[in-house]
Amino acid sequence: MEGQESIDPKATMKIAIIGQSLFGKEVYTELRKEGHEVVGVFTVPDKNGKADPLASEAENDGVLVFKFPRWRLKGQAIPEVVEKYTSLGAELNVLPFCSQFIPMEVIDAPKHGSIIYHPSILPRHRGASAINWTLIQGDKIGGFTVFWADDGLDTGAILLQKECEVHLDDTVNSLYNRFLFPEGVKGMVEAVRMIADGSAPKIPQPTDGATYDAIVKKETAKINWDQSAEAIHNWIRGNDKVPGAWTEVNGQKLTFFGSTFTSNGPAPEGEILEIPGASRPAVVTKTGLLLFGNDGKTLVVKNIQFEDGKMIPASHYFKSSDSTTLQLSDEEKKISGEIRAAWERILTNVQTVEDSTDFFKAGAASMDVVRLVEEVKLKCNGLQLQNEDVYMATTFGEFIQMLVRRLRGEDGKEELLIDYVERNINTMTIRMPHQLFVNGQFLNAEGDKTYETINPTDGTAICKVSLAQIADVDKAVAAAKDAFENGEWGKMNARDRGRLIYKLADLMEEHQEELATIESIDSGAVYTLALKTHVGMSIQTFRYFAGWCDKIQGSTIPINQARPNRNLTFTKREPIGVCGIVIPWNYPLMMLAWKTAACLAAGNTLVLKPAQVTPLTALKFAELTAKAGFPKGVVNILPGAGSLIGQRMSDHSDVRKIGFTGSTPIGKQIMKSCAVSNVKKVSLELGGKSPLIIFKDCDMDKALRMGMSAVFFNKGENCIAAGRLFIEEAIHDEFLQKVVEEVKKMKIGDPLDRSTDHGPQNHKAHLDKLVEYCQNGIKEGATLVYGGKQVPRPGFFFEPTIFTNVEDQMYIAQEESFGPVMIISKFSDGDIDGVLKRANGTEFGLASGVFTRDISKALYVSEKLQAGTVFINTYNKTDVACPFGGFKQSGFGKDLGEEALNEYLRTKAVTIEY
Repeated sequence: MEGQESIDPKATMKIAIIGQSLFGKEVYTELRKEGHEVVGVFTVPDKNGKADPLASEAENDGVLVFKFPRWRLKGQAIPEVVEKYTSLGAELNVLPFCSQFIPMEVIDAPKHGSIIYHPSILPRHRGASAINWTLIQGDKIGGFTVFWADDGLDTGAILLQKECEVHLDDTVNSLYNRFLFPEGVKGMVEAVRMIADGSAPKIPQPTDGATYDAIVKKETAKINWDQSAEAIHNWIRGNDKVPGAWTEVNGQKLTFFGSTFTSNGPAPEGEILEIPGASRPAVVTKTGLLLFGNDGKTLVVKNIQFEDGKMIPASHYFKSSDSTTLQLSDEEKKISGEIRAAWERILTNVQTVEDSTDFFKAGAASMDVVRLVEEVKLKCNGLQLQNEDVYMATTFGEFIQMLVRRLRGEDGKEELLIDYVERNINTMTIRMPHQLFVNGQFLNAEGDKTYETINPTDGTAICKVSLAQIADVDKAVAAAKDAFENGEWGKMNARDRGRLIYKLADLMEEHQEELATIESIDSGAVYTLALKTHVGMSIQTFRYFAGWCDKIQGSTIPINQARPNRNLTFTKREPIGVCGIVIPWNYPLMMLAWKTAACLAAGNTLVLKPAQVTPLTALKFAELTAKAGFPKGVVNILPGAGSLIGQRMSDHSDVRKIGFTGSTPIGKQIMKSCAVSNVKKVSLELGGKSPLIIFKDCDMDKALRMGMSAVFFNKGENCIAAGRLFIEEAIHDEFLQKVVEEVKKMKIGDPLDRSTDHGPQNHKAHLDKLVEYCQNGIKEGATLVYGGKQVPRPGFFFEPTIFTNVEDQMYIAQEESFGPVMIISKFSDGDIDGVLKRANGTEFGLASGVFTRDISKALYVSEKLQAGTVFINTYNKTDVACPFGGFKQSGFGKDLGEEALNEYLRTKAVTIEY
């Protein structure tokens, strides 16, 4: 038996359960019954104060439970998390259902490795939507696989598989409940038993028949009518209940549920419904909506959902406009009766609760709201309402309508109207808003002004984007001010504000591949970097600041008493109001996140201007804020020219704070405008010329690797890029030789190609500046060792470049390139103070770095370097919890960490005499 150590058949093992859900709970329970010792359960954090079923069960049993929000950070396993895991001494990891990414340090740690449950017969239907695709593709046989985890995506060796017949009218729920859940639990237990008795095989997955299926999403669930009736039926049932297969009828999106394949036969009587693209008109019958495939065969849909969340029996389609109330199913009527009884238990002074009974007029108080929310949770399978939901639906009839919508997966809110630009790229369909986002709506700019945003990979236009005008700034600021002063946002509890921001982060994670693709085509970022850093760190930033919302607090201060009276003095930390945010083009989404997350966590509203050349992820972000439920006016996005839009924001008297990242000259102009207009609060993250000092006693391999990253990360379009490397003379030549060798290995190409190391520069004007920058270096006598030219291919590609023999007075030694240009200067052996003087001999002070094995030397250098960030034996190591900002003409104020909140808060002192 390959790779499997034989042990006593009756022996038990120490097992770590990594996962979640009722399925995970059942696997955990059965393994304990088998006599195995569960040394720890690793599951997801509590959601809305409710523990995952697996966590609850394990906690009740006294088993150690860990609820890590994540296992990895920036692609690396978190040491503290791995340490807690390894301390348990697990011999096997069992992953029954796990939505988190588990690092290989954990997967490979146990004696017997890790096993995972997957609901398909691998290698068919790899991916997170396997059950959906089993139905969509009309598989006659389904089932599940228990496989050995490896570093691929559902590619590990097979331990066991179980098959079942897929019925023609199976749904995701029926297939799961009939076979995949009960037999899957048994299969996981059987797999562990086989490992324990030494009989577990490791069968390599075949390559033939392997498929990887994308996650099913609402935007990709549109029905293709040019196919057989059975294929249409499979599509509808494979997307039922989530995300829901849809089509457009009379300009409105209709989503279909409850499909039954009827093969063929005479069409029953009913009313005709024209569906664009269908081979024949549909028929609304007494039994539902009859649909036709292109083969003349038929299917029937039971329920239809409208864009506003309203769901009706399909047979009532032409009656739907007669009533605004939902039609309740028998099950929903039963729930309504149970909730009515709960109202009667709470409202003891009301004999009979009618549809018109008002919860609060009948005497309910705030504690009764909490009780009602808990009653709903118990009666409705854990459905978590918020207190505000009760306040928004105060009569019983309104409350039941709201509750049923939630149970059906819809909140009843009006769907956001978006004129998407769609592109099929990177094996997906991306949907990009392209208009201004003001007061919760996408709309054209004043005068319908537009411009083209360009793909730097080939220089072609991606789409036309609305170009904001001064009048649009005034509209956006007015909307933000009204939302702050009069809207729901200003009245919202801090904890509820945090929930909204957490929800936004979840939506960003759900759309992370789409966001990363948009970022790549709009900014030239290499896709893998965009996914991990541009988008990944943005998600982390919103989650970090969401946690701060209910922890912003003042203090009490002892003061001299006004005898014979007494005094109480306390401080309050309050939001500022309307904030203007202006961000650069190098990290379009991440720079948005760094400022916006802290701004929103503090309770402000905002108007944001993305860089004119990279507006698209900001507009997609606007869409996600609306879907997360942010009130109108809280977030407003205005693509446009900085000289017009940024200037108007700086001058506007209703804007109380400007957060800016960009060049030092523009920062100075903004600071002046903020002072003249209304003495706005301002924070500036400006240019840099960050020195990196590499001493001869460094770890050469690490210094080389990090030195390259310090310069070439994100094509050098990095505010903290090492603008100048100081190499100690004894190792200068060796370092130079090795760095040239490594740079020659870098692959320049399409940023969507996963093997690309170096993509195009952001835009044509920047490329031209880099060419000029290098020409200046050559003219002044610096030695061009490598690169220095535009790459002869379409797009805005520039060669990774290396200069040496750079003297302190040269232009390239003083000015930032903001591109892939390594500037190397040597310094005399042992001259620490001399190199520090040279490193500090600039008006910039954003970041810096030092490589040495001598900790005393490292700390001395870190104390003397005049920069807001100092990296020791690393570089580019930023984190959402660590404050980031510069000294001198690199600006003032901080992004990230607790200190960032100070930029978006004001302190009020209150003194009471009594």
